[in-house]
Amino acid sequence: MSIVSSYPLSRHSLFSRLMRNTSAAASLILLASLLLACFSAPLIGAIFDINATSIDLFNISAGPSAAHPLGTDEIGRDLLMRLLDGGQVSLTVGIAAALSATAIGTVAGLIAGYRGGIADAVLMRLADGVISLPLLPLLIVLAAIDPAKLGLPPELVQSESFSLYRIIAIIALVGWTTTARLVRGTILGLRERDFIEAARAQGLPTFRILFRHLLPNAASPILVAMTLTIGNVILFESVLSFLGLGIQPPIPSWGNMLTGAQDLISVAPMLAVWPGLLIFVAVIAFNFLGDGLQDALNPRARNRR
Repeated sequence: MSIVSSYPLSRHSLFSRLMRNTSAAASLILLASLLLACFSAPLIGAIFDINATSIDLFNISAGPSAAHPLGTDEIGRDLLMRLLDGGQVSLTVGIAAALSATAIGTVAGLIAGYRGGIADAVLMRLADGVISLPLLPLLIVLAAIDPAKLGLPPELVQSESFSLYRIIAIIALVGWTTTARLVRGTILGLRERDFIEAARAQGLPTFRILFRHLLPNAASPILVAMTLTIGNVILFESVLSFLGLGIQPPIPSWGNMLTGAQDLISVAPMLAVWPGLLIFVAVIAFNFLGDGLQDALNPRARNRR
């Protein structure tokens, strides 16, 4: 007997439907361009002979020029290159934290939905407890904890990239609940389907049933939730960095660039406008892309069109 799982849409069909959604297509193109520009920053800097770390104290908060297309920041560094480098960090945090939270939530939702009973009760009550906590104050408290007192190696704590890893870990540990509840609800509706009963009858191991037969059929809500989560994570990271609890200098991020610009807002407003605008555009684009994916993956929407 063969087991057949029902996949909602082929990749080609999904992409073609997504491209017919104007806002989602525009968001996808915009995000692809933004990612390409940010992660090509070293190449762009080499081509135009611009260095994001070069300080020019005689050219502080200067306006746009041939040498500096967007001007310079509060200590004379090229603003364009700082924005691209900051974009690398902010987008990396957003994508990495969203992937991590989605992975944790997916595993928890699969186990809760398929096993039921005590496993379901424990995992869902844990999710309810995390959801009941005010997210932003919780993130601020966790980010303010001194990691050296937790027994972590001093060389790790003092490394420049530690603040980046810490933000990813904190957001992943508190951001898995939405995906877990979505996956659990989907699995509850799938676990009694004929192809799952056939898999059990053949004696397939639980791991194979979960990840080979149930997970692909729950991919739609997972994909949509992950896309929407990326925008939220970028926003949270920016808020924490703005408050001085996120990504720490000298590593740039759009959030800590706003922090550096707040004292100069009256004399050099563009230092705050550019990172703020990029945060806004990235978050809105990820949200539009998530909405477009939801429509493309929705069977009722497909039948209406």
